[in-house]
Order: sequence, then C-alpha cells, then structure tokens
Amino acid sequence: MTALTRLTVTEARLFLRDPAAVLLSLGLGPILLLVFGLTPFFREPQAAYGGARIVDFYLPTLITMSVGMLGLSTLSGSLAGYRELGVLRRLATTPVPPIRLLIAQLLVQLLMVTVATVLLMALGGIVAGVPLPGNLVGALLAFLLTTLAIFGLGLLIAAVAPTTKAAQGIGTVVLFPLMFLAGLWTPGPLMPELVRRIGEFSPLGAGTQAMQAAWSGNWPNPLHLAVTAAFAAAALFGAAKLFRWQ
Repeated sequence: MTALTRLTVTEARLFLRDPAAVLLSLGLGPILLLVFGLTPFFREPQAAYGGARIVDFYLPTLITMSVGMLGLSTLSGSLAGYRELGVLRRLATTPVPPIRLLIAQLLVQLLMVTVATVLLMALGGIVAGVPLPGNLVGALLAFLLTTLAIFGLGLLIAAVAPTTKAAQGIGTVVLFPLMFLAGLWTPGPLMPELVRRIGEFSPLGAGTQAMQAAWSGNWPNPLHLAVTAAFAAAALFGAAKLFRWQ
C-alpha cells in the first residue's frame, strides 16, 4: 500500500469510529427522506409545485444538505483539530508530507458524500418512487461543482480557524443560512421570489436548483453552474493561500 492509501484508510477508520459524525453526515438525510417519503401529504401531487410532489423537490435538497454537513462541519473541524493537536507539525518531520493528509481527508469526505448520495437516491426510489435524474450528466456536473464549492469553503474555514471548536462554530454559522437558501425548510417553489433569487447566488442554493432541473430532465441553468464553479475556484484558491500546517 502507498502512503496515501494507508493515510486514507486510517482517516476512514477514524471517521467511522465517531458515531455522532456518521449519524449527522450519513444518517440525517435518509431519516428526513423517510419522514417525507412515508407521509401521504408529501407524496401527493401539489398544485403549488406544478403538479409535482414535495418529496421529488426535497431529494436534491437533502443531497446538498449532506454535502454541506460533511464539508462545513466534518472536514473543516478535522483539519483544524489536526493543526491544533500538532499532528500536521509532527508529520512535517516525517517523509510523509502534510499535504497527503489533506488529500486523504478530501478523499474520505468525497467517498462519504458519494455514499450518502447513493443511499438517498436508493431510498427515494424504494420508499417514495422518486425517479433517477432525467438528465444524469447534468446532475453529476451539478453535484461535482456543488461538492467542490462546499469542500472549498470547508478548507477555507479550516485555514483560518485556530481550533476545532472555532472551525465547527464557523461552519455551523455558515451552513444553516446556506441550507435555508437551498430550500431545506421552505421548498423552492414556496419561497418568496427575492429569497429564491438570493439563493441562486449561494453555493447550496444554486447547486440545489441545478440538480432539481437535472432531475426534471432539463439541463441546469448556466447561472447556477457558474455560481457553484465560482465559489469552488475562489474558496479553493483562498484556502491554498491561507492554509497553515502549524
């Protein structure tokens, strides 16, 4: 096994040993989906949604919620904690460069968010009959850009937060408004027009709307793809400039 593979396996084991992180990151979305999927009202066509069902709109929202939790809570907190505990400083004295730990963390979080997404899609189909995306390429592109944008923000928070608690606090403060703009509490069609418009310029809001369009069989709005790509580029660049290993 290469050093990167060993680090990635170790990071995955550490993640799975934290029941709270696993439940929050991988379990909350499926639990909410089960609630929506098993409630008759959410399964019935609604005139306010143009004849669509609420659960159909919520699946992309729950996917972006999982991305947000992993990127803004788990990823940022873990890396800030490693710096706080001196793990990165000690790694700097070994043949393994600290950057490999960063890559291993990203690989683990990417694997977890992929697992969460597949689980949500499978449950959506089994429990509520939510179909697969009508435009699979568009959905994959929207998912990738949204993940890069949120993980970039998570790395940016980890770059400036001095401690684990600070990183998690900042991540929480950032996450909840983004989830609101993504339509977690008020689905997109029921949002006031101004709020919906603001959401189009947030990474989770734009990502959710892009995936909802792809689920309907359409190509995502270029504006939404551009917003997520811009957030990804800016956040990753800022994290690379500001990140300190010790």
